[in-house]
Amino acid sequence: MPIVALLGAALIGLFAVSWLLNRDALREAVEAQIRAVTGLDLVVSGDVDVSVFPGSYVSFHEVGLRGGGDIDPALSVDVLTANLRLLPLLMQRFEIADVMMLRPRIRVSRDAAGNSNWTPFIDNIARTMRPDADHPLSFSEIRIQDGVLDYLDPSNTERLDDIDLSLAWPSISRSFAATGQFDWRGERVDGSLSVSDFIAALSGDRSGLKARITSAPIKVAFDGTVANRASLMMEGTLTADSLSLRNAMRWIGQAPPGNGGFGRFALKARASLVGASVALTNVNVELDRNLAEGVMTYSNNGRQTLQATLAAGALDFTPYISTVRLLASGARDWNRQLFDLNTLSTTDLDMRLSAAKVTVGSSVLGRTALGANLRNGTLALSIGEAQMYGGIVRGSFGIAHSDAVADVKAQFQFTDVDLQATASDLFGIDKLTGRGNLGMALEASGSSPFGLAQSLDGTATLTGHDGAISGFNVEQLLKRLERRPLSGAGNFRSGSTPFSTLNMSVKFNDGIATADDIRIEGPAATLTLTGTASVPAREYDFKGVASLNSVANAPPGFDLPFVIQGPWDDPLIFPDPESLIRRSPGAAPLLDAVKDRKTRDAVRSVLDRFTGGTKPAAEADKPAVAPAATAPADAAKAN
Repeated sequence: MPIVALLGAALIGLFAVSWLLNRDALREAVEAQIRAVTGLDLVVSGDVDVSVFPGSYVSFHEVGLRGGGDIDPALSVDVLTANLRLLPLLMQRFEIADVMMLRPRIRVSRDAAGNSNWTPFIDNIARTMRPDADHPLSFSEIRIQDGVLDYLDPSNTERLDDIDLSLAWPSISRSFAATGQFDWRGERVDGSLSVSDFIAALSGDRSGLKARITSAPIKVAFDGTVANRASLMMEGTLTADSLSLRNAMRWIGQAPPGNGGFGRFALKARASLVGASVALTNVNVELDRNLAEGVMTYSNNGRQTLQATLAAGALDFTPYISTVRLLASGARDWNRQLFDLNTLSTTDLDMRLSAAKVTVGSSVLGRTALGANLRNGTLALSIGEAQMYGGIVRGSFGIAHSDAVADVKAQFQFTDVDLQATASDLFGIDKLTGRGNLGMALEASGSSPFGLAQSLDGTATLTGHDGAISGFNVEQLLKRLERRPLSGAGNFRSGSTPFSTLNMSVKFNDGIATADDIRIEGPAATLTLTGTASVPAREYDFKGVASLNSVANAPPGFDLPFVIQGPWDDPLIFPDPESLIRRSPGAAPLLDAVKDRKTRDAVRSVLDRFTGGTKPAAEADKPAVAPAATAPADAAKAN
């Protein structure tokens, strides 16, 4: 009974307090406390609900909070509810326990000088929270439900939707924490922020900071310190992790380069941020299973710039070139798809890479030092030295662009390389073996690989030794034709032609390669060639002479003119028929005879008598191609 009596008395007291409460004074006290904590003036346009029992709260509808003399409110709320502490309320003291904002709309704007409309709010918070402040903070939690934040500056606008946050306000300690979720660019983001000394952080002094952002595209965490005296400074450990860096870059509004690679990504480094620049030391980075370490610097002073010096045990560039196709799929023609050069204009890059092993498609390089520089849309790649194709490679490669047209320049020097691997990878030719040196200085301009092939200019030189040309055996062919010139070449598209030296010099002009002197010398035969090769059509048009080397005290060797025509990967190689006919004892007189008109007419008259046919006069006056063509067969029988 005493307990029941006590509860009844407390209940009657609550009703009495609720009845006798000065609601205007309560409202004014709540507004004053909110103004003291937030630094914003409370402007209420809607109704005000006051409740003492069973719940003690004051709800303001259609609230605007302005700061710094702004005409538009920096923060507007559909319903702002201040929950009151019950015991102080019974003693006619109005103290806020926590604040809940339903559907707040937050506006953050910055001008070109970096000034924000929230600067007065932050300054007032710093003054209010000082130990010697006249009005210490009275509540420790602010909750935001279903909020929207709009950020505006001269170059960017962003929006965060469906914000649900809980702010642990430092009323009894110096720390500040915020945890919650929000939607940004179609992704749900979980975030947390912890400041060890909120008063120091607001004043610009050094304070501990921990931040976590977790979303489907990427996870980022920072653990260190922050200060903001003259400019924002942060120092600590930065970690990032993403299943697809390409998707993460698109999510944050950064166009990823190319169409391949940029998948699994992980980063851990010591970060130092000053203003708009961040320096990363002790970097351990993983991208597409490539592991590297070194230092990196990123800045965004009007234009994004990335600098890096990294070292790795092994690098695989195959994912980044897998979508680059010089040739049309399943065809011998060059790819005519237009280049996408937009990504060259978004970021400046200065990177140096070194690796013990580098893989590029089917090519494997040994110890390699690479440099990449991208500035104002112009890309320059340099190879200081690379162990490639069993030799050493040095050179540079540059791409400049205007709209969709790419201007390409390449200079490379291959020293003592394996000619088979070099020719196969660079030119798609697999019929050359040996070792040698290759030098190239080429340039082209076009909007597609086919356009580059059409405009190719420059020079190329090749010197080789101790190798062979597969596909035919010149020595065997010449010896057979020397004995029986019209016996037919037989199956000469087999075997190989060894050489001790190979010298080639080629000039390119508008996609046509002109060779004035190609000389291949072997132990038994020598080949010399001249002619052209069409880069756009990928076809040969060469003429040459194959000669058997003469030995001491022997007649001169056998010489055979020949022609190489057709596609690069499967050209036609055939000897000069007139030369073979002239070397045949039985066919040479016939060839001389058909060149004489009287003899040709007499022979044709005899043939007509045997066949019973008479050729028209017009056809009879034509050069005797048919007899000349059939002469090798007849002469072969006579031979």
